[in-house]
Amino acid sequence: MAGESIATPQVRVLIADDQALVRAGFRLILERQPDLVVVGEAGDGEEATARAASAQPDVVLMDIRMPRCDGIEATRRIVASQPKTRIVVLTTFNLDEYVYDALEAGASGFLLKDVGRDDLVRAVRVVAAGDALIAPAITRRLLSDFVERRPDPARIDGRAAGSSAEPLTPRERDTMLLLARGQSNAEIAAELVLSEHTVKTHVGNIFAKLGLRDRIHAVIYAYENGLITPHERG
Repeated sequence: MAGESIATPQVRVLIADDQALVRAGFRLILERQPDLVVVGEAGDGEEATARAASAQPDVVLMDIRMPRCDGIEATRRIVASQPKTRIVVLTTFNLDEYVYDALEAGASGFLLKDVGRDDLVRAVRVVAAGDALIAPAITRRLLSDFVERRPDPARIDGRAAGSSAEPLTPRERDTMLLLARGQSNAEIAAELVLSEHTVKTHVGNIFAKLGLRDRIHAVIYAYENGLITPHERG
C-alpha cells in the first residue's frame, strides 16, 4: 500500500571482548547503522557462549584472548550448537597461529582490532550474508600457509586427490577449483562462461553436498583434500 514503509531486516550482533572500551567502541559504530543491532556483550568466552545461546545473534565479533574460556573454544562451542551463527574473530595479530586455530574452530573470517569503521560495518554485513570475510588475495596466502603448516598425509601422497569431491557434478567441481583459488562469483562466471546466478547456485550446492559453512572453509577443504595445492594460486 502506498505510503507504507518496509522494515529493513536487522543483523543481530554479539560483541565478545574482555576490554569494555573495545566493546563500547564497536557498539557505537554498529548501532549507527539502521540494519545492524547489538543484542549483547560478553567479557569472556564463557559469557559469550551463554549470551549467544540466549540472544541467538546472526554474527559474533569474538576476541581471541579472553579469561576463563578463550575465543577459540567459545567459537567451537557456538558453532557446534548454533550452526547459523557466524563468528568473526578479532585479533591484534596478523596471520598468526590464533587465526588458523579460529578458522579450524569454525570462524568465518577475522578482523584486526584496529579495523576502520567502514570495514567493520562491511565485514558484519558480508559475513551475515553468508560469505567469507577474507578477501581473495589474502585467502590464497592464508590458506596456502594453513595447509603447509598442517599437511594432510593423504593429500601429500595423492591418494585422496579427487576422491572426496565425488558427490560434485563436473561443473560443480570446476566451480570448486576456481573458488579454491580465491576467485569471486563474477570471476568464476567469466571463466566458465556462466551467469553469476548459476555460479551462486553451484556454490550453494557445493556447500550443501560437502557440509561446508562458507567460502573460506571450501578453500580449506579443497587444499586438504588435494583438489588444489598451495602452489596453484592462479
